[in-house]
Order: sequence, then C-alpha cells, then structure tokens
Amino acid sequence: MSAELSYRSAGVDRDAANRAKDRIIEMLAGTATAGVVPNPGGFGGLFRMPAGFQRGLLVASADSVGTKVKVASRARRHDGIGMDIVNHCANDILVEGARPLFFLDYLGMGRLETGTAEAIVAGVAQACTALECALLGGETAELPDMYAPGEYDLAGFMVGAVDESRRPGLHRVREQDVLIGLASNGFHTNGYSLLRRLFFDTLQLDVKDPFPGLNQTVADVLLRPHRAYGTALLPLIDADALHALAHITGGGVPENLDRVMPEGLSGVVDAASWAVPHEFRTVAALGQVPPAEMFRTFNMGVGMILVVAPDRVAGVLDHLGETGERAWQLGSVMRGERKVVIPDIS
Repeated sequence: MSAELSYRSAGVDRDAANRAKDRIIEMLAGTATAGVVPNPGGFGGLFRMPAGFQRGLLVASADSVGTKVKVASRARRHDGIGMDIVNHCANDILVEGARPLFFLDYLGMGRLETGTAEAIVAGVAQACTALECALLGGETAELPDMYAPGEYDLAGFMVGAVDESRRPGLHRVREQDVLIGLASNGFHTNGYSLLRRLFFDTLQLDVKDPFPGLNQTVADVLLRPHRAYGTALLPLIDADALHALAHITGGGVPENLDRVMPEGLSGVVDAASWAVPHEFRTVAALGQVPPAEMFRTFNMGVGMILVVAPDRVAGVLDHLGETGERAWQLGSVMRGERKVVIPDIS
C-alpha cells in the first residue's frame, strides 16, 4: 500500500513557512508609514490616498532582479538582493517624479529556506525604510518543481504619487537642455547573464576569487546594491528644476535616454565626460566586448541622467554636490533625429 501523501511530503512545509512569515510580518511592521492602515490577517494591504496633491497621479512599477539572484545564491549573500529590487523600482517611479508610498515583494523558492528568505526581506525592509516607503505586504511561495535547491526568484511592485503639474518627462524637454549624469554603484541589476558567462564560465573564477585588478572579490563587485537616487532628486523635482530623468537600466544609456527624447530632438552624449569605472573596462577587455555592445548592455558608470534647462544647471550641480552625489555635465539636447548619439562609440 502506498504511503499517505501530505503537502509536506510533496515538498511544502507549511509550519516552517508560517514561522518564517511571522518573522517577516515583524519586518513589515517596522517600515509602516502614516499612510498604512492596520489590517492584521488581511488578504491585501491597505494604504490611505495621500493628501496635498492638487492633481495627484499614482505611479506604479514592477520589476525583477533578473539573474543577479544566481550570483547571490552562489555567494550565499542575499540581503543586498532585497535592496536591489526596492531601489530599482523606486528609481523607475522617480523618473515620473513620484515619491514612493508602498512596496510589495514576491519571493518564489523551491523549498522555503528561512534564513535566506529572512535575509532577502530584511534587505527589502532596510531599503524601504531608507526611502520612507511602507513595505505593505507580499508573497513568499514554495514551488518545489519550479526552482532548483538554493535558487529563487524575486520581483517587486512599487506605487508612488506625483502632482501632475510637476511631472517631468519628454513633454518638457527642449533644444539646448543639458544632460547631467549621476554615478552608478557598478553593474546595478543589468547584464548579469553576460557577467556570469564571462566570470564563471569563460574565466573559471568563483565568487570568492579576486576580481581582476581590484582588492575585492568577484562577489563583492557583482553584488553591490543598485543605488537609489530619490533622496537627492526629489527636492529638485519639488522645485521644478528637472525637465526629465532617465534611469539607466537594461539597454544602457542609448535605449533609456532615448525614452525621454521627443520627436525632432537628439540626446548627444559625450563619452569622454566621465571615466568609465574599472569593472566595466575589465569586462570589455577580458570578454572582448565591443564598445557599442558594452553601452547597450551596461550602465557604464551612469545610474541616472537628468535633463535640465541651461539656466538651472549650476544650481542642480551645487545641490547634488551637497547631497554627496557624483554628478557631471554629460551632454546636451540638440535638434535632429529622435535618438541618442554617442559620437565616440561605433
């Protein structure tokens, strides 16, 4: 006679999951803001519509960390991954001028590993707290036949608000506007399929090996958290100092700056205006990756680009310097075909 079946024997331990979820709920409570409506045991998170907007718009974004999670699993370092997903979504809504209100995460694992799940959510909570954004809820799913042991997937969903009268975007971009670049923190969350192929397959390095030319390990460099720019940029948005913003993610500078260029205008980028960081130059050299491919795959040291009227540039750069941001004039907006031009990159 066959043995009795149970959910646990099929690969899902509900008791362990419930214990982990109890600890995660405590982390959620620590991120609560004034807009959160207590709803213990509820099937959805509740949040009050913010007051004070003349023409308020809600701005939503969803994303995943991509295959960077495979590097985190290999290195067994997971808290930074939680910060990655929050900061990536926050930057995406920041481009629309939005201040974050709340965040929800989705974590799928083959078998719930409580230490891993808690480390990931702790990173999520830390990033939400820094952004004054409530971690309103989420989902942690055990899917035994979907993920290999030790592997997982992480996605996030953020909602923010902006006054429509102050929303930046391509509708405000003008000829002779100036492009200002803000430094990234390395690879952020893009290009990891190429990075894993280069470092782990081609070069046969592992996460604890030194990164070529740096006094850091491969894991140290590849797992640097994605930066968030809201603290520095929201005051500029409130002051109506920015015409547009471009978050430099997948597609690099060409394909993201292009999204805020209106018809009849080109974004002209001076690639000599900043020193491409060592880690990107290493990938290009050891992987024999052509410049055009590098700029379409990675951020190349530029995490965000601002489009600013010429008479506001000095004030914007002064403010960014005061907040500790590394920022510089990266190019300009010129009349021409709607595209991004980087003259030194073929």
